[in-house]
Amino acid sequence: MHITALAGGVGGARFLRGLLHHLQTRPGGPHQVTVIANTGDDITLFGLRVCPDVDTLLYTLGGGVHEGQGWGRADETHSVQGELAAYGASPQWFGLGDRDFGTHIVRSQWLGQGHTLSEVVGRLATRWGLPEQGVRLLPMTDTPVETHVVIDDEDGQRAVHFQEWWVRMQASVPAQRFVVAGMDRAAPAPGVLDAIRQADVVLLPPSNPVVSIGIILSVPGVRDALRGTAAPVVGVSPLVGGAPVRGHADACLAALDVPVTPVGVAGLYADFLSGWLVDEGDASARYDARLQVRAVPLLMTSVETAGAMAGAALDLAAELPRRG
Repeated sequence: MHITALAGGVGGARFLRGLLHHLQTRPGGPHQVTVIANTGDDITLFGLRVCPDVDTLLYTLGGGVHEGQGWGRADETHSVQGELAAYGASPQWFGLGDRDFGTHIVRSQWLGQGHTLSEVVGRLATRWGLPEQGVRLLPMTDTPVETHVVIDDEDGQRAVHFQEWWVRMQASVPAQRFVVAGMDRAAPAPGVLDAIRQADVVLLPPSNPVVSIGIILSVPGVRDALRGTAAPVVGVSPLVGGAPVRGHADACLAALDVPVTPVGVAGLYADFLSGWLVDEGDASARYDARLQVRAVPLLMTSVETAGAMAGAALDLAAELPRRG
């Protein structure tokens, strides 16, 4: 089975780690998983290119993530960031650990040598052992893109980088809209469209539907590929009881005037979604009659519970007819 997933950071990474755990016991292997990662969160800090969602996927699937945070490296120290603070270097609201710096340094070096982001991600994935697990990690595009948030505060209406709004402001200032700088020049990274078209199953993990999966969908050609694939497309709601499990998905949905409900999120994917996993507490809502909905526990409290969620998604996909 060839599975393709569109993923953001923590929620997507934990779901995919559960998927790999589940696939070890699922008949018919070995299975292949292609992960298309959001790069709209990317930012340049201290002269280095940082790819937060890509790195969270690398560290989580590679066994090196800080479990308590869900991002960053385990057993991390922060001597370099402290030294930068002593020099007055900014910003200090985005914390980078010493081990994490190694990733950003080598990525920036390789990009500076003319390698594409796809090539760089491939090298990093090899270091973290993803190919040995049957995982191919692809950035959504090789074109540098950055999500910005238009806000209106005491300084007037202005655009700030998504990371500043998300990390420093904690999404406390309402977003007026999201703008992806560079998307007008972007093209899907090599292999992205084929991974969608040739998949047996396409999964949408419980990543942020607006600024993670939504940004991937805005890459030219990706949404069309999802509409045209014969594979069933099964998504997992990022909401439990009308609220995000973590993060600020509610603030992102509010900017789009989308109800903060599994029904509202499913509507963002309505033109290609086949199946939808929701939490048991959200089963009674009125969903599109064309959508196959299944209610299961959606809290990923362990690798095993995440694996059970992933297994439920694959089971639902197996019951759906191939399209076209």
